[in-house]
Formats: sequence, C-alpha cells, structure tokens
Amino acid sequence: DVGEVYSRLLDHRPVIQGEIRYFVKEFEEKRGLRELRVLENLKNTIFETNERVLPKCEQAMQNNLSETFKRLQAANAMIHRLQERECEARKLQTDKVMAREEKCIAHWEEFMKEQQNKRAEVDEEHRKAMERLKEQYSEMEKELAKYVSF
Repeated sequence: DVGEVYSRLLDHRPVIQGEIRYFVKEFEEKRGLRELRVLENLKNTIFETNERVLPKCEQAMQNNLSETFKRLQAANAMIHRLQERECEARKLQTDKVMAREEKCIAHWEEFMKEQQNKRAEVDEEHRKAMERLKEQYSEMEKELAKYVSF
C-alpha cells in the first residue's frame, strides 16, 4: 500500500510522460507542416540567391570596380602631374631666391669696397688737411715769432 501511495503522490513520471507525448503529437501535427513549408521556402530563397542574385551582384561589382579603378588611376596620374609642376615651381622659386641672395651679397661686397675706398680717401684728405694745417700753424708761428721780437 505504501508503494502505491508513494507512486500516486510522489511519482509523477507517468503523468509527465503522457504530457510530453501529447505535446510532441500536437507539435508535430499542427506545426510540422508549417515548419516544413518555411524551411522549403527558405531553401528556395537561398537557391535563387545563389543562382541568380549573387552572380548579378558580382558582375555589377566587377563592372563598377573596374570603372572606379580606372578613375582612380586617372586621378592618381593627375595628382602626380600636379606634384611635379609644384616641385618645378618650387625649384624655380628657390633658384630665383638663391640668385637674389647672390646678387645681394655681390652688391653688399661692392658697397663695402666702396665704403673702404671712400674711407681711405677721407682719411687721406684728413691727413693732407692736417699737414696743411700744421704747415699753416708753423708758418703762423714763424710769423708770430717775427712780431714778438719787436
């Protein structure tokens, strides 16, 4: 009796197994065909995508990529030419600046030589003027010495 009471009160396996069988039966009958149809539609969509859509996309991509690649090559060539022109312009500008610097240096050296020559001339004139003044003062002293003796 205890085993029977135990099995009725605590052993729920037969009831759960019955519920599981009922659930599986309902699921297979009601949802089985619908799930099968969904899987079939999915299979058809994947097949169509692989067979038709993917090759079209690949072809369009190849066409667009080749055109884009050509455009990029043309743009790259144009940029390269622009860089060469800019480099040439910079070189010309640098050459002009260097020529101006050399010209300025030459003018400065010429100016300094002229200044040295003028300084030498002024020094010479000053020396001559000093000699004249010395002679003049010595003559004036001689003349003054004549008058002092009276």
